[in-house]
Amino acid sequence: MCTSRLFTLVLVVQPPRVLLGMKKRGFGAGLWNGFGGKVQPGESIEEAARRELLEESGLTVDTLQKMGQITFEFVGNSELMDVHIFRADNFHGEPTESDEMRPQWFQLDEVPFNHMWADDIYWFPLVLQKKLFRGYFKFQGQDTILEHTLKEVEEV
Repeated sequence: MCTSRLFTLVLVVQPPRVLLGMKKRGFGAGLWNGFGGKVQPGESIEEAARRELLEESGLTVDTLQKMGQITFEFVGNSELMDVHIFRADNFHGEPTESDEMRPQWFQLDEVPFNHMWADDIYWFPLVLQKKLFRGYFKFQGQDTILEHTLKEVEEV
């Protein structure tokens, strides 16, 4: 029997660049990613996205656009990750390193996909194109995608 846990992910986009964070510890350490984490009890998904962005990058945002939702399954783990992905085009503050993440701007044509989660190359371009999507990725370990689905949708 699988259970699922809610997570958030925020991508800060300012064409021609995107802000990513190098994960310094814990799950996904050593990979570039957006900013996010677990939704806490009593917290809405968007509140969690804002809190995680502030904690990990020092930034606040007025508006978050929900872009997608992806369910992740990891072989051997009975808990699914239900990740809600947001895009922020405007922000307040300066990106600041935290205990968990080291922020860095990347040009959109230089996104380091070879140092990111293997699924990012599939859906990341949809966020940049402001296309809404839903997906599912099944991983063996942290590097191998066994199966996946990804489709554009009208709403998320």
